[in-house]
Amino acid sequence: MLDNLLARLGSGLKKTKTSLVRRIENLISGSSGLDADFFAEMEEILIMADVGVETSLALVDNIRREAQVGKIHSGEEVLDLLKKQIAKSLTIEKSQPVERTDKPTILLVVGVNGVGKTTTIAKLANKFNKEGKRVLLAAADTFRAAAIDQLNTWAQRLNLDIISHQPGADPAAVVFDALQALRARRLDMLIVDTAGRLHTKVNLMAELEKIQRIITREYPEASLETLLVLDATTGQNALAQARVFQQTLNLSGIVLTKLDGTAKGGIIIPISREVGVPVKYIGIGEGLEDLHRFSPTAFVTALFANGATNGGT
Repeated sequence: MLDNLLARLGSGLKKTKTSLVRRIENLISGSSGLDADFFAEMEEILIMADVGVETSLALVDNIRREAQVGKIHSGEEVLDLLKKQIAKSLTIEKSQPVERTDKPTILLVVGVNGVGKTTTIAKLANKFNKEGKRVLLAAADTFRAAAIDQLNTWAQRLNLDIISHQPGADPAAVVFDALQALRARRLDMLIVDTAGRLHTKVNLMAELEKIQRIITREYPEASLETLLVLDATTGQNALAQARVFQQTLNLSGIVLTKLDGTAKGGIIIPISREVGVPVKYIGIGEGLEDLHRFSPTAFVTALFANGATNGGT
């Protein structure tokens, strides 16, 4: 299973490998030493791969310090240290799996329109359903009739129950009814779709906060997870979205979609490091099975695989 994930990741990260890892390997192989020009170009490569200015500078500064005190001397050692630093940046302490077996779980799924939120919900529902969870869906994006229709279609395809109201209804009312159904039917999991755009950002965040409060008030014994769906192809915009949502909501995890279609996969690093929210799932394909639990170790292994450099000093 791990080998299959690594293979899928390796294929899905092909564009990011080219924009990030291969360029660093070329830098190492063509460099005569670990001098100022070497580190300046390394910073530029990381920034261009959407690792972000702050994170790129921090990663390179750490490597530069290690070189200055004589702990690393070669390009191979630089690459090895970079891999370790990226894995560390992607590892958030106390990050727990989304699903728990001891009590019902409520997944509040948020994100702006166009990131693949509703499709991600279908993939999550399919995954948990196949693992034996009894899943209920809630169509709380009542501002878009198409969103309600899309989730209803997925519910039919996956043979799952769904709670939905008419377009324009109060999203909080949909969630309230879904919570009552979750309890009455003794189900394991509720996955809530939410709006991705209201008239203003303030309105959107206020609506999402209201839904969070209702869940906490009406079903305090449940485990609440708030997952933010981000589109990897948007690069720095995804990081900006993560910051905005984290300021208002108590995010517990990130779902990063479309990693297979971008050279900007490096964005996953600053999202974890700078926002402090763990990436819990990644999308590397369009099929229902193409959503995978995120593993920092597997990600780094796949990203740097089949390209070890012998370039050096």
